[in-house]
Formats: sequence, C-alpha cells, structure tokens
Amino acid sequence: MKKVLVVKSSEVEVKAFVLDDFIQGKETHNTMKKVTKKVLKNLADDLGLAYDDVQISFTKKLMTAYLKEIE
Repeated sequence: MKKVLVVKSSEVEVKAFVLDDFIQGKETHNTMKKVTKKVLKNLADDLGLAYDDVQISFTKKLMTAYLKEIE
C-alpha cells in the first residue's frame, strides 16, 4: 500500500511548464553571431596568417553558410 500525503491548496507551488527544462543535452544555437571581415582579419593577424581580401571574402561566405546550417 502506498502512502499518500494530503496538502492544502495554499501549500502547493504553481509554476509555468517549460519543456526545455526537461530536455537534456540540448544545444542552444539561438544566438548566431555575425561574421565580419574585420573580425576575420584580426583573427588572422593574431594567428600570424597571411591573407588577402579574396580569401577573407571566401572565408566570410563559408562561415556564414556554416552557421546558418547548424542553426
């Protein structure tokens, strides 16, 4: 036989049901960052990489497409 606990309605806490609270291992991609040429140039400079404007433009298009795909 199971034990039952009887409580008053004033003792019950009511919260909104949020489904995401019950999903484990969910990755959040709701904040997509914009890829800019300036950021790519600064990153290349920090890493000591040689580049030109054609390479930066290609990289920007590639990164933007990738970020849209994983979203």
